[in-house]
Formats: sequence, structure tokens, C-alpha cells
Amino acid sequence: MTELAVTVLGHDRPGIVADVAGVLSTLGANLTDSTMTRLRGHFAMTLICAGELSVGQVEEALRPLTADGRLLVGVREVGADEDSPSAGVPHLVSVHGADRLGIVAAVTRALAEAGGNITDLSTRLVGPLYVLVAEVELPKDSTEAVAARLAEVSEELGVEVTLRRTEADLL
Repeated sequence: MTELAVTVLGHDRPGIVADVAGVLSTLGANLTDSTMTRLRGHFAMTLICAGELSVGQVEEALRPLTADGRLLVGVREVGADEDSPSAGVPHLVSVHGADRLGIVAAVTRALAEAGGNITDLSTRLVGPLYVLVAEVELPKDSTEAVAARLAEVSEELGVEVTLRRTEADLL
């Protein structure tokens, strides 16, 4: 069984997900993990699929979707997940404030320096308001130190930063 990562990026339109999923289904590829979003009129998708297929076979099957030049598709082989324990305790970080250069860099650097692993992050600019929401796994017993460092970042940037523990995803 081969696992492939498929990325799709381009101008948003109805039916992109259906088109890509349909092609992969026809090839016998099972979609196991995915994330998809629309960003300012553009669509971005990353998914993992598994099946008896090759990178070239999937690229060829998806080629018609890129014919008009509005979508870019990438395919690469990835290995199976390694069986390893969770890297840490799940937390949610949120940032709200006036938009300014360096918010993502400063917040993510503080998390990385603490050994935090970002598992999901999204940002949105709405007028002058910038919002960042990140799911992060922090090392055990580091919450107080990370919260203190994020308070410093909050002060430096003039934005509100919150950190709270969450429950692990149960699927």
C-alpha cells in the first residue's frame, strides 16, 4: 500500500473537491487525512491518500484538472505515520489585535523555543483586525513558562494572546 500526499492550489470555484476526490476514487485511492480552505479567492488543499498507485499514475489522472492553468497539483510519496507517543499536551493559542508585521513569526518562535509543536494554524485579516488560532502540543509542565513568554510577546506586539489547555482529539 502506497501513501501519497496530494496538494492542490488555485483559483477557487465550486467542484474542486469533488473533482479531485472523484479522480482519486476512480484510481482506488482512499482519502485518509485532509485539510482544505479558501484564502482570498484561492483554494488550497492537502490530502493523504492510500492505495495501490504510483505518483506518476496520480499525476496523470489529475492532469486534466490543471489544463486551464487555474489549478496547480503536486503529488509525492509519503511514509506511514511512525508509531510514537504524542509530543505533548494539547493547547489552543489565539491572537487578536491590530495587524502588524511579525505576529506569526514572534508567536510561533516563542512556541518553538518552548518545544511546542504546532499541529494546526490559521490566520485571518478582517479589516485592521488580525486573528491567529493555533493548535499546539506543549511539553508536559511547560504551560506556565509558555504563558509567561506569550505574555511578553503580547506586550511587545500590542496584541492579545491567550493560551488554554484543550482535550486531545478523539477519533
